Amino acid sequence: MYKIMGRYLALLFMIPLFFGCNKEDKTFSAPYEEGLPALGIEINPTDKMQPESGKTGTETIMRIKGLDKYKDKAIVRVNGEKAEIVELTADHVKLKVPPFASTGVLSVTIDDIVFFGPQFTVLGNVSVDATFQVGVGTNGTVSDVIFLEDGKMIFTGAFTNYNNKGAIRPINRLVRTFADGTYDASFRIGTGANNSLNSILKLGNYYFLAGSFSGYGQRNSDISNLTRIYTTGAIDTMGIKPFRRPGQADTLKYYPTFNGGFDGNVGNIYESDGKILATGNFRYYIRRTYGKPNKLETRDTVILDSTEIRHVARLNLDGTLDKTFRFAADGKPFTGGNGAVASIYHNTGVLKGKILVYGSFNRFDGQSKGYITRLNADGTLDETFNTGGAGADYNVFSVTYNSLTNKYLVVGAFSKYNGATAIKVVLLNANGTLDPTFKAKTFEGGEPASAMQLNDGLIVVAGDFARYNNVARNGFMILNANGELNSDYNTSGYFSGYVNKAVETKTEDGKRALLLMGSFDRFNNEEVHNLIRIKLEQ
Repeated sequence: MYKIMGRYLALLFMIPLFFGCNKEDKTFSAPYEEGLPALGIEINPTDKMQPESGKTGTETIMRIKGLDKYKDKAIVRVNGEKAEIVELTADHVKLKVPPFASTGVLSVTIDDIVFFGPQFTVLGNVSVDATFQVGVGTNGTVSDVIFLEDGKMIFTGAFTNYNNKGAIRPINRLVRTFADGTYDASFRIGTGANNSLNSILKLGNYYFLAGSFSGYGQRNSDISNLTRIYTTGAIDTMGIKPFRRPGQADTLKYYPTFNGGFDGNVGNIYESDGKILATGNFRYYIRRTYGKPNKLETRDTVILDSTEIRHVARLNLDGTLDKTFRFAADGKPFTGGNGAVASIYHNTGVLKGKILVYGSFNRFDGQSKGYITRLNADGTLDETFNTGGAGADYNVFSVTYNSLTNKYLVVGAFSKYNGATAIKVVLLNANGTLDPTFKAKTFEGGEPASAMQLNDGLIVVAGDFARYNNVARNGFMILNANGELNSDYNTSGYFSGYVNKAVETKTEDGKRALLLMGSFDRFNNEEVHNLIRIKLEQ
């Protein structure tokens, strides 16, 4: 049986061989056509330009062999901007640095083939301030700063190291520096915060800290995103006698003295009528009761009480909730926004006490609001802000206010404001209406994320965009007040990351400067880490 089956299988195996031999042989073409001949171009990206730097209009030479054969079609660009070819020989090209060129690599395009060459540094009025001694910066986001009377600064964020001074003992989310940026080791924060700090406020003899954290220093619990520390850096604590069963000895437990917080992230805190105004993405106010037993009276416990209050709330200095603010006469809280909320607070001028809120909401306190609105000092909606206007048609990422120009600068994913075309950046009057003198141009390759107007009207914009109005601007630019690129302040090269906050300040020798904080790792194609000061020379 096995022999018969074996012959049968062998026959089945042979059949295709016999039939296969009768088929005509087939030939197949090569899978790829013959490649194009080499262009014969030789360029070394590590070579040096002659000169390596200069202002727009400077003539510079790049060594490149074979380009002269393509003189009628070769295009040379400086960091994306087309340059004028002044001279072209068999071994080099001389070019003129074009207007609005910025620091970056040179490229040569022949038809659809691109060759990359050396870097050229375009000199201009914007540069990193080397006198700011931040060194290697931080290893995480920098969110906020306060300036102290003695010239020192305190920065908060999500970092655990500052200029490598936290390599042995982490500098957890809070650091004090001297005016020149050097680390101040006398600020004793212990283990610091156990998660990110978004905002810091000095009020009386204390600093108040807000963010997304539950512990600070030796108190690693019983904090709900908001606490108070001494100006030395240590947390303010109080001793409480805990519940003791019969026969147990009395003792003390220590808790944060400031007893109040929220169930969600606190984005900003401000001083308001001697109280603490908090804004963020929270829903409940949290307060703790200490020294009480659990239900079975077997041990001491901490009891948490909560009160609903969304997005905007005010606390007294002991942490208790101020129910005269954003609560109706019947005791019910205002509803806040139907999306994420951020804010800025007016602490001076005719708008003092008012709070601008913005974000991803289109309703606030039960009324239709286009992703931005303003509150009065008592927490009610400000009916004088953008009266009758629809606001933005999509999310708002960032808003800054300049008290000298009396303007808001708004950045977001919107394309219209109050029904008018508005390309991601708009300038608003103090009453919330559109300022028609500013017109943003088209962004390509990414989006703006933040912006601020300087005291002279210039506008600083940062994000992940690659071009603005068809000009290469790699993530950072300075505009005139009308939205056009400023010809003197746009030579800086590649910027990578996001700016959370920018503050107009001075260099050590009194020159105009900007302090930039955020989450970024390159500026002008130089390696930086989340905190720099840049010079704006005139």
